[in-house]
Amino acid sequence: MGCWDIKGGPRCCRCLPVVAGCQRQERIWQGKGKLCRRAAKWWASLYILDVVTDDGNWNYRCLTRHRYTGETRQSNSARLTVTEPINSEPNILDGFDRREVMVSHRVELPCKATGYPAPKYRWLKDNSPLERDSRFRQLSTGLLIENVRPSDAGSYVCEVWNSLGNAAMVGQLQVKQPLKVVVSPHTLKSSVGSQLSLSCMVTGSDKYELSWYRNGEMIYRPKGADQETLGMEGMVKSDGGVYQCFARKGKMSAQDFAQVILEDGTPKILSAFSERMVNLNEPVSLVCNVKGTPRPAVTWTLDEEPITDLGHYRMGQMVTPEGHVLSYLNISHSKVNDSGIYRCSCNNSAGVVSYQARINVRGPANIRDMKNLTAIAGRDAFIHCRVVGYPYYSIKWFKNSDLLPFNHRQRAFENNGTLKLSNVQKSVDEGEYTCRVQVHPDLEISKSLHVTVKEPPHIQPFEVQGYSIGQRVLIPCVVISGDYPIYFTWQKDGRPIPANLSVTIDNNEFSSLLRIANLSSVHNGNYTCIAHNEAAAVEHQSQLIVKVPPSFVVQPMDQDGIYGKAVVLKCSARGNPRPTIVWKHSRGKGVPQFQPILLNSGSRIQLLENGSLLIKHVLQEDSGYYLCKVSNDVGTDISKSMYFTVKIPAMITSYPNTTLATKGKKKEMSCTAKGEKPIMIRWEKEKEIINPEMNRYVVTVREVGDEVNSTLQILSPGRGDSGFFSCHAINSYGEDKGIIQLTVEEPPDSPLVEIRDVQDRIITLHWNMVFDGNSPITGYDIEYKNKSAPWSSAITTKNISPSLYQATIIDLHPSSTYNIRMIAKNRINSSAPSNELTITTDEASPDGPPQEVQLEALSSQSIKVTWKPPLRHLQNGAIRTYHVSYREYTKEQNRQLTRITVDATGDQETVSLDNLRKFTLYEVIVNAENRAGMGPASQEAIIRTLEDVPSQAPGNVVATPSSPEAIFVYWSPLPNDTLNGVLLGYRVIYWANLADGELGEIKNITTIQPRLELDGLEKFTNYSIQVLAFTQAGDGVRSGQIFARTKEDVPGPPAGVKAAAASSTEVFVSWLPPLKLNGIIKKYKIYCSFNYPTVNNDNDAPPDKYSYHIHGLRLNQRYSIWVVAVTAAGPGNASEIITVEPLEKAPARILTFSGTVTTPWMRDIVLPCRAVGDPAPTIKWLKETNGTPAPVQIDGRRSVHSNGSFIIRTVKAEDSGYYSCVASNSWGYDDIRLNLQVQVPPDQPRLTVTKTTTTTITLSWIPGDNGGSSIRGYILQYSEDNSEKWGNFPISPSERSYRLENLKCGTWYKFTLTAQNAVGPGRISEIIEAKTHGKEPQFVKEHELFASINSTRVQLNLNGWNNGGCPITSFIVEYRPVDSSTWTRAQRSSLTKTYILYDLQEATWYELQMKVTNSAGSAEKRINFATPNADGSTIAPLIKTVVEPRDNLPGNQGLKMVVPIICILVAIGMVFILLLVLRRRRREQRLKRLRDAKSLAEMLMSKNTRTPDTVNKQQQTLRMHIDIPRAQLLIEERDTMETIDDRSTVLLTDNDFGETSKQKSSTVTHTVHYQSLSQSTGPLVDVSDARPGTNPTARRTAKAGPATRSRYASQWTLNRPHPPISSHTLTTDWRLPTPRATGSVDKESDSYSVSPSQDTDRARSSMVSTESASSTYEELARAYEHAKMEEQLRHAKFTITECFISDTSSEQMTAGTNDYTDSLTSSTPSESGICRFTASPPKPQDASRVMNMAVPKAHRPGGELMHLPPYLRMDFLLNRGVAAASSSSSSSGREATGQTCLEPQKSRTLKRPALTVAPTPSDSTPTVSSGPPSREVQQWQPGTASTLPQREPGDLAQAQAAKLSSSQESLLDSRGHLKQSNNPYAKSYTLV
Repeated sequence: MGCWDIKGGPRCCRCLPVVAGCQRQERIWQGKGKLCRRAAKWWASLYILDVVTDDGNWNYRCLTRHRYTGETRQSNSARLTVTEPINSEPNILDGFDRREVMVSHRVELPCKATGYPAPKYRWLKDNSPLERDSRFRQLSTGLLIENVRPSDAGSYVCEVWNSLGNAAMVGQLQVKQPLKVVVSPHTLKSSVGSQLSLSCMVTGSDKYELSWYRNGEMIYRPKGADQETLGMEGMVKSDGGVYQCFARKGKMSAQDFAQVILEDGTPKILSAFSERMVNLNEPVSLVCNVKGTPRPAVTWTLDEEPITDLGHYRMGQMVTPEGHVLSYLNISHSKVNDSGIYRCSCNNSAGVVSYQARINVRGPANIRDMKNLTAIAGRDAFIHCRVVGYPYYSIKWFKNSDLLPFNHRQRAFENNGTLKLSNVQKSVDEGEYTCRVQVHPDLEISKSLHVTVKEPPHIQPFEVQGYSIGQRVLIPCVVISGDYPIYFTWQKDGRPIPANLSVTIDNNEFSSLLRIANLSSVHNGNYTCIAHNEAAAVEHQSQLIVKVPPSFVVQPMDQDGIYGKAVVLKCSARGNPRPTIVWKHSRGKGVPQFQPILLNSGSRIQLLENGSLLIKHVLQEDSGYYLCKVSNDVGTDISKSMYFTVKIPAMITSYPNTTLATKGKKKEMSCTAKGEKPIMIRWEKEKEIINPEMNRYVVTVREVGDEVNSTLQILSPGRGDSGFFSCHAINSYGEDKGIIQLTVEEPPDSPLVEIRDVQDRIITLHWNMVFDGNSPITGYDIEYKNKSAPWSSAITTKNISPSLYQATIIDLHPSSTYNIRMIAKNRINSSAPSNELTITTDEASPDGPPQEVQLEALSSQSIKVTWKPPLRHLQNGAIRTYHVSYREYTKEQNRQLTRITVDATGDQETVSLDNLRKFTLYEVIVNAENRAGMGPASQEAIIRTLEDVPSQAPGNVVATPSSPEAIFVYWSPLPNDTLNGVLLGYRVIYWANLADGELGEIKNITTIQPRLELDGLEKFTNYSIQVLAFTQAGDGVRSGQIFARTKEDVPGPPAGVKAAAASSTEVFVSWLPPLKLNGIIKKYKIYCSFNYPTVNNDNDAPPDKYSYHIHGLRLNQRYSIWVVAVTAAGPGNASEIITVEPLEKAPARILTFSGTVTTPWMRDIVLPCRAVGDPAPTIKWLKETNGTPAPVQIDGRRSVHSNGSFIIRTVKAEDSGYYSCVASNSWGYDDIRLNLQVQVPPDQPRLTVTKTTTTTITLSWIPGDNGGSSIRGYILQYSEDNSEKWGNFPISPSERSYRLENLKCGTWYKFTLTAQNAVGPGRISEIIEAKTHGKEPQFVKEHELFASINSTRVQLNLNGWNNGGCPITSFIVEYRPVDSSTWTRAQRSSLTKTYILYDLQEATWYELQMKVTNSAGSAEKRINFATPNADGSTIAPLIKTVVEPRDNLPGNQGLKMVVPIICILVAIGMVFILLLVLRRRRREQRLKRLRDAKSLAEMLMSKNTRTPDTVNKQQQTLRMHIDIPRAQLLIEERDTMETIDDRSTVLLTDNDFGETSKQKSSTVTHTVHYQSLSQSTGPLVDVSDARPGTNPTARRTAKAGPATRSRYASQWTLNRPHPPISSHTLTTDWRLPTPRATGSVDKESDSYSVSPSQDTDRARSSMVSTESASSTYEELARAYEHAKMEEQLRHAKFTITECFISDTSSEQMTAGTNDYTDSLTSSTPSESGICRFTASPPKPQDASRVMNMAVPKAHRPGGELMHLPPYLRMDFLLNRGVAAASSSSSSSGREATGQTCLEPQKSRTLKRPALTVAPTPSDSTPTVSSGPPSREVQQWQPGTASTLPQREPGDLAQAQAAKLSSSQESLLDSRGHLKQSNNPYAKSYTLV
């Protein structure tokens, strides 16, 4: 260590090596601007700035510490000589030549100089001044560069100067960058046998060392190879894994890795050819499908010979998309020589695989030429006889005319001609072999080959003995047997012997000698002699060992060791065999006397594997001489000695472990150390070095003999001085320390007291001592007083045992407030009083029950409980909660009570008990509870829940047929626990499953008993039956469908019989099956008689045949023929009797019957037409188009069969209509008429929501058009609003409503409904949405959130949260101090009545936020609160920063005026914006209504495009089904009127809605069938399943008389006048009947008329009652709004009827036209969303004012079916046909309409009254007339007389004026609702 100094200048001391700290004698300098340290790689400097004289009075040492072992060393001491400054030129004391630094690190370039005056500094870089950069900073010791960059590298010059001279220093700075290695590719996938190449790119240095590792093992590579690239060939499976590239330069290293994945790429044959036999010249193709990686190569051989004749063979290959190789070998013309074994061999670098099979070519057999074979003695040999051609009988081998095999080593394979010779022997197996092939019994062919046997060499074993270095050696290799010539080679360690080893090899005929003249260690190894001849190669190996004498690798040298540390005495040697090392020891420094060292397992001294000696713990006696002796029994032993010196480190010999001190009194502590001098002692307190210059500490040091003693004196000990002091002794060889625990005693601190328990009369305290003064506590005093009393009057409990930490104060008063404190005592003194507690004793539990407990049943599963609190003087505190307990009321009173808790809110409480059992007695009691507990129970109250529908279907339903017309049904009664009320009876629902797949009328019957007989059924008919139970609340669950068939009976008569003469002696008879089969037809009997009733001939026909050929009749004889059907019950009634006469000239007659043919769409249909006659008749098919028959179109889809049938393939809806088949010959013609009806999927139902609860939604629907086939069922789909997952339910066809249960509360759902018929599912209904009751939680603003607040705890009152009707699923509370960013969070799955926040800080403002969630959503609440001080006082409010205005008072007053004005303007602007938004929203809603209504108007006006030709065809009619949702519309024109309803069928002409160019005065009448439903018990009867255009009652024969039922109960007639001007009016009206012409007779009709009565009471008694789903009729109002803007509809008149609105509207709406029109009486709806209204005739006194009233006339609907455009919401069916009418029925005016209201779960029966039509308006009833239907189209003639009263001109003008005035009125009022009428008989509004 050296130092330099100048007074007033710097001083520099340099220390070697690494610095850990600098000391001046025993004192450590902290710097403070005077000291600065700088450490280099192996040295450090200490600079002292501004040297003063006192700096020369101290010794300086440098202390070093080993970075890893912690070992310390101390330098020699140095003193500083301080002199007065003299003038001198600068002299650089500290500089540098070269520095290295990493990029981004910092570096200091030292440059410090002495001189007087003080020198100045300047730095240059590359001979240029340094640029300004914040990273460069000049210090007093040099230049500091922060965040070094690569550009900072270069040459730096430090220039120093003063007035006397200058100096300079030059140094190089090198900037190093960290090494970075990148291996590419990072992941490599290859296969076994492939090549591999990895690249390693290194950046950061130009020179580095590179090494490769595989799976942690180093890969050795030859010198000179490209180290950056690793390439390998022929990869094997073990070569896969992780490859690492390491780059090293100095102490820097970096690495990267790559993963090599090797797949098994060995070729695999996936498919190949098989052995086969082919004919001569037949083509052959052989294919091998192989895969492998890398892609394998495929070669072909024939009988192990490569195929080279490419002219005859064609080979090739292709690669599939999967990477497989398809190799093929083709032979276009196979020859006999192509026979043989074909082999495909596939090979790549991973392996080889092959496949072979034999191909036999038919032809003369022959043997391929065989080559002579050389076999190896001792091995196996195979000889092949290759036979071509096929067939052959056998293959045999001979040797010297002997048939093989003749010994055990020979085996012949006759099937393939192979001979195997095992363990070949030269003497026996060598010779000529012959293969003989038996071609056929008389022909044998043969060929021969010669086998030569070669013997391989056999080496005589040899061994090489051990030799010493320098000796000679001779190794012989002798072949004792084997064929000549023999060749020899030698290898060493598996490789050729290098030439530099000086090895000589001498070879002769059968031996080889290896000679080494001078052995050395390089000759060690394994030597192999290899001898080979033509037969084989053999080898023999032996190891040569060369012995080498021992020699030192590392010789022992003198060494120092530190006492107590570990040391290694190094000594290692080499030699062969491996030498043995022995250590000996001699103590002391005298003449060595070596003794062996005992080395035991686990001892302190151990011998290392390399021969070095390890001393784990050096002792003082280990010093002395050590000898290392090496020997290996080769040559002379060697040895070497060394001296080992033990150094003693500093050690503490004595110090006190613990000591006591009293606060404020002086304390001394001493410690003594010994060891190698010099020894430094310093004091530390808990790792902080004690500075002796502090006033509180005094340190003294003195030497006593070989020990050093140090004393630390604390002048005034305090609490902070308690702890651990350490005395550290340090010398050059180590450091030791002694730890002293100092305890400073003082009076104790006040105890921390807390409340452990508070009851009504006792308080339990618990306390903790924070600090006992480091002296044991001797006792405690407890003082307590009333809050209002002074402490001088406090009660004290003294000297409580110090072992206790809890005490209970008794005999206190309930609900009283006390102050409590404590005092602790020890032997020093007493503590100050503790924290003062303020506690209020608890309340006592209530002594009285709640009052006036009352119960009310809300529903079948809920009860409302109300009560009042207990009497006030019995409450004993504030009532917090009530406990409502309930259970079923039974005789067993030991049943468990169910309890719910209700928070107290006021003077009267209410709670609802939900999820109870239905129709069950419950007893309820209520208990009140305050904070103390629960009081006594109230008097029990009893009530029963309301009735509900049964929750279970009747079980074990059995149906047994009792007769052909009756079925007996019985079932098990419902258990009482599922009735949910008083059983009123059972309802049996049943319908017929008809033979054609349709469903019959759905009926129901009620009964009290669990059995019932259904009578009046159809014979031999399958019925579906369901049973349900019902109570006063309604119908229960239906049972599953069961099926039963009525018994068989005799059949009815055949429905029709035809007979036609085929010739003079034969007649053809055809018939239709009976309408009533009543069983399975067994046969038909055909009777023939020429003198009826005598039967002359009877014949039988099978049941599936409907015609018969009768032969042998007489010419011109009249015969009577009839047919009888026969079932198992017997023959039925005879058909009608027809007469026929055989004729020679038979006219054409058709045996097929007219009728209706029904088929599903997209099927093939055959319309039969079988005709007979002589000559054979000609068949012609016609189709009625617009009422005119025309020949059918023949195309690819339509054709006429040779038997006369008309075939339509893939039938479509437009194929529906009337088809006529005309048969004619020379003597006459005949025709039939077939009505083809195509069934289509049903239309979409109209779906509505009728009721919602929190968990259920009830849906109702009205079916759409059934598509011509009965509805078989419905599929209801539903989904949550934001979900794409849909659920579905199948629903019975008889259902009209469905309730979905277990839904989420307060959630929107989507619903669709699909109907299904025999054709399939129809269109999906429009998606409707509904929301279950409930909403997100809300917090009641009036409710107080905080129940109580103290300094550390807050209780939240959560009763203010309203769950919104849905259960709470999550409750989250978060809080934090307002000045903190960390939230404390808690979460629960339910909402409790209270929540407590613990561990709060006193006197702190907090921010609180809560989030409450249920299934409907979530709500949040934020609020701030403050905890009070410890004494309960409040704190200051939150400070809000207020910016004071700069202006004075006048400016402030101006601001006060501006702010209100701005607020007013902002409010006006917001109101204006709100009005614009509302206006825009109303406009959007209006536009939406107009868009929805446009579809109706477009449909109405679409008829204007009709051509005049079409308009002129008045007899062509059109069926139109117009759907306005939930509404009914009547359209009236001057041209036509029609009623359109969702369940009505309307006949319209083609130009119904267009302007007609030809004015006509005729009137066309159209009849509308309206389905009326009358009320009865049972479910809804769906009559919409009647197929359009057919008679729904035609399935069964109606009985005569008043009991006849009809599906049509009312109708309206639409009269069509033809005035000159066309107008459009929509109205509703009742019409007076039109008098009938004399003698007119009504035709047979499927509908019947109803007319009004003169008498008011009679009229009311004959009202037509209907029901309908409610509607707001917004749809019709939208249609009107749009129609007003259309030119064609400017004169239209609308009439809308309406009844009560439920759920969707709170207003009652009714509608009508005027005093002369319908009166509609509304009644209260029976169910939510369902209403009922009655349409009655006008009052009698108004009859004289009614004009143009008409009587409904009978009509049979018919026509063609087609589809309207899709924008009409449904697929409407249009029917074009011919309507039968009477010329005497003409009328004009308006027509009455009604609306069908459908109510779910209500039964309707369909009745068809037998009424007659009277000729007068006052007394008219419908009539029924019969007769065959007319096929003629009757035209209405102009001028048809009408007997209706005529208007006077004035009346007509008044009516027109009234109509004009009313046209200005609107349907909607100012609120957008329908206007109301005060007239009870005219509750309607007219749109004009």
